[in-house]
Amino acid sequence: MTAPASPAESWPNATVLVVDDEPGMRNFLVKTLAPRAGQVMAAGSAEEADELLQRHRFDLVILDITLPGKSGITLLQELRARGNPCEVVLITAFADLDTAIEALRAGAGDFLLKPFRVAQVLGAVKHGLERAGLKRENWVLKRALHQRTGAADGLVGRSIVIKGLQAALHRVATVDSTVLLTGESGTGKELAALALHRLSPRAAAPFVPVNCATASPALIEAELFGQAGHDGLFVYAQGGTLFLDEVAELPLPLQASLLRVLESRRMRPVGSEQEIAVNVRIVAASNRVLRQEVEAGRFRADLYYRLQVVEITLPPLSSHKEDIPDLVAHFIDTLAPQLGVEPIEVSDNEMHYLQQYAWPGNVRELRNLIERSLIVGALNVSALYQGLSRAALAPAAAQAAPMPLGSPTDLHTLEKRHILAVLEQVDGDKTRAAQLLGISRRTLERRCAEWALV
Repeated sequence: MTAPASPAESWPNATVLVVDDEPGMRNFLVKTLAPRAGQVMAAGSAEEADELLQRHRFDLVILDITLPGKSGITLLQELRARGNPCEVVLITAFADLDTAIEALRAGAGDFLLKPFRVAQVLGAVKHGLERAGLKRENWVLKRALHQRTGAADGLVGRSIVIKGLQAALHRVATVDSTVLLTGESGTGKELAALALHRLSPRAAAPFVPVNCATASPALIEAELFGQAGHDGLFVYAQGGTLFLDEVAELPLPLQASLLRVLESRRMRPVGSEQEIAVNVRIVAASNRVLRQEVEAGRFRADLYYRLQVVEITLPPLSSHKEDIPDLVAHFIDTLAPQLGVEPIEVSDNEMHYLQQYAWPGNVRELRNLIERSLIVGALNVSALYQGLSRAALAPAAAQAAPMPLGSPTDLHTLEKRHILAVLEQVDGDKTRAAQLLGISRRTLERRCAEWALV
């Protein structure tokens, strides 16, 4: 038997549907739950309930098994076949073991036998809503693992620039205002959004990231707001933080919908007549200059000002190169166990050249270089050099400190030494060497020809 809930317990954000053909039972359940839930609706048949379920989103359904026409179990089976995740508590006046087994197989979360007490109903609702919350949290965790972009790596560095960024994030995290993160691609805007979430009073609730640039324009509205029978990301982020990365990529009609949610704190799933209360902090990010996007007519001015309550610009890696040694050590420490490989050693000379490079891809580019290097087993200078133009060397390189005698004097020399070491490691197999170096065989053969190697 389901444990009873406290009489004072309530679920102000929950939506519940009661389905029973007996008016007395239907009214009893509605009167019991209405003061405690955000919204309670009722239906006298499976067919009437199905119409409501296709127009509205419900967290939980209390469903009688014996109904005129379609049975409650048949409706439940149809809901699960359509992918509707709502929790269902089945009720009946006549039950045997076979019926209970059939109910559980159909996807019911609980089973109540009439007549039941108020405490039993409230206990079933309480645990059903707890299961719904756990499902959302599990979904968020799985999505975060699937889309992992290094957000767990943290904000690493001891420079004045990074310390200033960390101080700004600590200051802003304590308030609930909308935050706009700007900066070049690869500077760690999702890291900053996650830091804001973890430092905020919402830290115990979900952090839900969505990349507006990779989502299909035709599907992004349903993904954000949901549609009949399917929760959107706003629902999964309830109580927590929704991170809208590359927000400038949202279509203009969807920008208007987002503005309405920000202003009213309510949203309407696609195709639904029901509005849902929204308790979510929005953190948005863009590597475009949104003011210029507004001037060009590609971004709504009113949404821009609504997002820009607080704006934090993340610095490019070129502005805090003194953090590169700490970042390299951090990426080696975190990525080597994930990849199942031994850590690599980075010499002072190699670190010197890493600090000469302009890093147009910022911290993400450095992380990718370390990951490739761990796979190869040594700092993969060739992978860096392949994408390196003369202009990519920082102007400060000309004033760099003198190198020790006997050390390589340029990236060409480092590259040659590295390639020769890898070729020796694989007994001259150029195909294998090219794979380990992260370059094409043609590029490797061209290098060997330049050095008069067969």
